[in-house]
Amino acid sequence: MVCKGWDKLGAIDQPSAVIFFAPPDVLSGLFALANFDRSDPDGVISPNGSGCSTIVNYPFWEAQTDQPRCVLGMFDVTARPQVPETYLTFTIPFMRFTQMVENMNESFLITTAWENLQARILQAGQL
Repeated sequence: MVCKGWDKLGAIDQPSAVIFFAPPDVLSGLFALANFDRSDPDGVISPNGSGCSTIVNYPFWEAQTDQPRCVLGMFDVTARPQVPETYLTFTIPFMRFTQMVENMNESFLITTAWENLQARILQAGQL
Protein backbone atom coordinates (compact mmCIF):
# COMPACT_ATOMS: atom_id res chain seq x y z
CA MET A 1 0.00 0.00 0.00
CA VAL A 2 1.22 3.47 -0.88
CA CYS A 3 -0.24 6.61 0.70
CA LYS A 4 0.32 9.89 -1.11
CA GLY A 5 -0.98 13.41 -0.92
CA TRP A 6 -3.34 14.35 -3.75
CA ASP A 7 -0.74 16.74 -5.16
CA LYS A 8 1.84 13.92 -5.29
CA LEU A 9 -0.20 11.55 -7.48
CA GLY A 10 1.35 10.71 -10.80
CA ALA A 11 -0.17 9.63 -14.10
CA ILE A 12 0.50 5.96 -13.32
CA ASP A 13 -1.06 6.05 -9.84
CA GLN A 14 -4.40 4.33 -9.39
CA PRO A 15 -5.83 5.40 -6.02
CA SER A 16 -8.04 2.99 -4.11
CA ALA A 17 -9.53 5.61 -1.84
CA VAL A 18 -9.42 9.26 -0.86
CA ILE A 19 -9.01 9.98 2.84
CA PHE A 20 -10.06 13.29 4.37
CA PHE A 21 -9.04 14.31 7.88
CA ALA A 22 -11.70 16.91 8.56
CA PRO A 23 -13.62 18.97 11.13
CA PRO A 24 -17.44 18.77 11.47
CA ASP A 25 -18.35 21.50 8.96
CA VAL A 26 -16.29 19.85 6.22
CA LEU A 27 -17.60 16.42 7.22
CA SER A 28 -21.17 17.67 6.84
CA GLY A 29 -20.47 18.63 3.24
CA LEU A 30 -18.79 15.32 2.45
CA PHE A 31 -21.63 13.44 4.13
CA ALA A 32 -24.28 15.34 2.15
CA LEU A 33 -22.45 14.84 -1.14
CA ALA A 34 -22.01 11.12 -0.41
CA ASN A 35 -25.78 10.78 -0.12
CA PHE A 36 -26.76 13.26 -2.86
CA ASP A 37 -27.43 10.73 -5.63
CA ARG A 38 -28.57 7.78 -3.56
CA SER A 39 -32.16 6.69 -3.05
CA ASP A 40 -31.31 5.06 0.27
CA PRO A 41 -29.95 6.92 3.31
CA ASP A 42 -26.89 4.69 3.67
CA GLY A 43 -24.19 6.35 1.60
CA VAL A 44 -21.96 6.59 4.68
CA ILE A 45 -21.17 3.96 7.27
CA SER A 46 -19.37 4.29 10.57
CA PRO A 47 -18.32 0.78 11.52
CA ASN A 48 -16.67 -0.11 14.78
CA GLY A 49 -12.98 -0.80 14.38
CA SER A 50 -9.47 0.42 14.77
CA GLY A 51 -8.42 3.73 13.29
CA CYS A 52 -6.55 1.90 10.55
CA SER A 53 -9.53 -0.30 9.68
CA THR A 54 -11.74 2.73 9.06
CA ILE A 55 -9.29 4.30 6.62
CA VAL A 56 -7.97 1.11 5.00
CA ASN A 57 -9.94 -2.12 5.53
CA TYR A 58 -13.54 -0.96 5.38
CA PRO A 59 -13.01 1.35 2.37
CA PHE A 60 -11.18 -1.50 0.60
CA TRP A 61 -14.12 -3.84 1.20
CA GLU A 62 -16.60 -1.17 0.13
CA ALA A 63 -14.65 -0.63 -3.10
CA GLN A 64 -15.38 -4.27 -4.01
CA THR A 65 -19.15 -3.67 -4.01
CA ASP A 66 -21.45 -2.34 -6.74
CA GLN A 67 -22.44 0.69 -4.66
CA PRO A 68 -19.51 1.54 -2.41
CA ARG A 69 -20.23 3.59 0.68
CA CYS A 70 -18.03 6.17 2.35
CA VAL A 71 -16.57 5.45 5.78
CA LEU A 72 -16.65 7.89 8.69
CA GLY A 73 -13.99 6.94 11.17
CA MET A 74 -11.22 7.56 13.65
CA PHE A 75 -13.37 6.89 16.70
CA ASP A 76 -10.84 4.39 18.08
CA VAL A 77 -9.69 5.87 21.41
CA THR A 78 -6.19 4.46 20.92
CA ALA A 79 -5.87 6.20 17.53
CA ARG A 80 -7.52 9.51 18.51
CA PRO A 81 -4.28 11.02 19.90
CA GLN A 82 -2.77 10.70 16.40
CA VAL A 83 -5.18 13.20 14.83
CA PRO A 84 -6.22 16.73 15.80
CA GLU A 85 -8.86 16.61 18.53
CA THR A 86 -11.56 18.21 16.39
CA TYR A 87 -11.02 15.98 13.34
CA LEU A 88 -12.42 12.66 12.17
CA THR A 89 -11.74 10.78 8.95
CA PHE A 90 -13.97 10.42 5.93
CA THR A 91 -12.72 7.83 3.46
CA ILE A 92 -14.20 7.49 0.00
CA PRO A 93 -13.55 4.51 -2.28
CA PHE A 94 -12.11 6.02 -5.46
CA MET A 95 -14.93 4.92 -7.76
CA ARG A 96 -17.39 6.62 -5.43
CA PHE A 97 -15.16 9.70 -5.23
CA THR A 98 -15.30 10.18 -9.00
CA GLN A 99 -19.12 9.94 -8.88
CA MET A 100 -19.24 12.52 -6.09
CA VAL A 101 -17.02 14.90 -8.07
CA GLU A 102 -19.36 14.55 -11.07
CA ASN A 103 -22.29 15.57 -8.83
CA MET A 104 -20.66 18.66 -7.36
CA ASN A 105 -22.05 21.23 -9.81
CA GLU A 106 -25.63 20.03 -9.30
CA SER A 107 -25.51 19.59 -5.53
CA PHE A 108 -25.88 21.79 -2.46
CA LEU A 109 -22.34 23.05 -3.15
CA ILE A 110 -23.85 25.71 -5.43
CA THR A 111 -26.22 27.04 -2.73
CA THR A 112 -25.99 30.06 -0.47
CA ALA A 113 -26.23 27.73 2.53
CA TRP A 114 -22.98 26.01 1.55
CA GLU A 115 -21.37 29.34 0.68
CA ASN A 116 -22.11 30.56 4.22
CA LEU A 117 -20.74 27.40 5.79
CA GLN A 118 -17.69 27.51 3.55
CA ALA A 119 -16.99 31.07 4.74
CA ARG A 120 -17.03 29.81 8.35
CA ILE A 121 -14.69 26.94 7.39
CA LEU A 122 -12.27 29.33 5.71
CA GLN A 123 -12.46 31.81 8.59
CA ALA A 124 -11.58 29.04 11.02
CA GLY A 125 -8.66 28.02 8.80
CA GLN A 126 -10.04 24.50 8.40
CA LEU A 127 -9.76 24.21 4.64
